[in-house]
Amino acid sequence: MGKTDPLSDALARGDWPLAERVLMRAAKGGKAEAPVLYNLGRVMMEQGKWVPARLWLRRALVRDASHAKAWFELGRVALELSDLPGAGAAFARAVALVPGDADARVNLGRIALRLGAFGQVREVLQPLEGRDVEVDGMLYRAAAELRLPEAAALQVALWRWPERAEALRAVTRASKGRLSLDL
Repeated sequence: MGKTDPLSDALARGDWPLAERVLMRAAKGGKAEAPVLYNLGRVMMEQGKWVPARLWLRRALVRDASHAKAWFELGRVALELSDLPGAGAAFARAVALVPGDADARVNLGRIALRLGAFGQVREVLQPLEGRDVEVDGMLYRAAAELRLPEAAALQVALWRWPERAEALRAVTRASKGRLSLDL
């Protein structure tokens, strides 16, 4: 039986401190490749070490600015650190690199909605329209906030979702006290 890789074993067992030590050794000397730095950032995230995670993910991106997964994870770290603009920029970069990444699009849409960037919500989420009630709710909210004519059609579509409680929340948030109950 052959010798197993200590990093693979540590990751498989969820032994994050051991994985951190192995990856730190690999990252020493400043010549580590982006995947090593990315994985070190992910291991830090698993341990709730958000500030060091951000540092290692940024280092991975210095090595490879097209590392879409690193941009996505950097967005998650920024959210944990309550940095909405930083999270938005990271998720936007992830979407630019992998336009089909629905998770990056939804996260960017959530951030844009919280920041009141309703035009960006529509731009980012329209390719996902009809995917689920959360996406359609965000699209409805953006259309309503922008006073666009399709808001009424989106509102009716939301009521067709089986998750009516979530649809009602989306409609209520955008109604600004003028919720029509005669759908």
